[in-house]
Amino acid sequence: MIISCGEALIDMLPRRIEGEGDGFLPVSGGAIFNTAIALGRLGETAGFISSVSTDMFGEQLIEALHSSKVSTDLCVRSDQPTTLAFVKLTNGQAQYSFFDENSAGRNLRVDQVQPIPAEVAAMQFGAISLIPEPCGTAYEKLMAGNQDKVLCLDPNIRPSFINDPDKHRARIKRMAAMADVIKVSDEDLDWIAAGESAEAVMTEWLEGATRIVLMTRGGDGVDAFMKSGKIRQAANKVEVVDTIGAGDTFNAGFLAGLRRNGLLSKSALAEASPDQLAPVLALAAKVAAHTVSKPGADPPWQHEL
Repeated sequence: MIISCGEALIDMLPRRIEGEGDGFLPVSGGAIFNTAIALGRLGETAGFISSVSTDMFGEQLIEALHSSKVSTDLCVRSDQPTTLAFVKLTNGQAQYSFFDENSAGRNLRVDQVQPIPAEVAAMQFGAISLIPEPCGTAYEKLMAGNQDKVLCLDPNIRPSFINDPDKHRARIKRMAAMADVIKVSDEDLDWIAAGESAEAVMTEWLEGATRIVLMTRGGDGVDAFMKSGKIRQAANKVEVVDTIGAGDTFNAGFLAGLRRNGLLSKSALAEASPDQLAPVLALAAKVAAHTVSKPGADPPWQHEL
């Protein structure tokens, strides 16, 4: 099983209502939620950990997870409200306004989370769930307490949400030191490096516990760095509708690819070569390309690939 650990929220997507003007469509979302959904649709045994509200939007999130074959057995339920993210699209790029104060997801504590089952092979962390408290500390502690699993980190930096950059960089540094796989965009890495060279940061990661660093470059594809070498995967050429969920579903495709190619264990990752990683990256790129070719975060089912 692969468990995605992090935020679930409602994306309020802009829609034109004929005869009424502009409105918003409530769509289930969140970076880590999107990864879980994509894993389930790809046919992987997938689960999700978050604190999910019992309000109408929380029920929508749970229903969406179940309809994509994702287990919610480890979710915490709360009567606090669901986070809402109002989206503005400019040239296909998403900008967000968040309403998150006293939300269910934000108030997750690690002592609320059940022990992680032995059959879990990998855990995905990252995105905005690492910023606020107490949930940021909860996910960091959850990662620290499960270092026998393959641990994956996607910082997915959103500078406008980070009130204390130094504190957040320190958290990312601690979690990166535990992660087997780190996925960053070039913009993420520049923010994390904070004046240090990106190469120096990646070198530090690869000299520690990290086996693979994935640097995504949008339409220019992704570079995978390993101690044994480097490999580049070109982006699949599609007509981009918007980029919502692109990185999230890339993560799902990558994890699914690791599992399908016998690489989803710490020992296998330690011995993996760039050639072994090639089909994994190809699947991840295909999944992401399918997502950006449709509006919103709508990951593909396996049969669509």
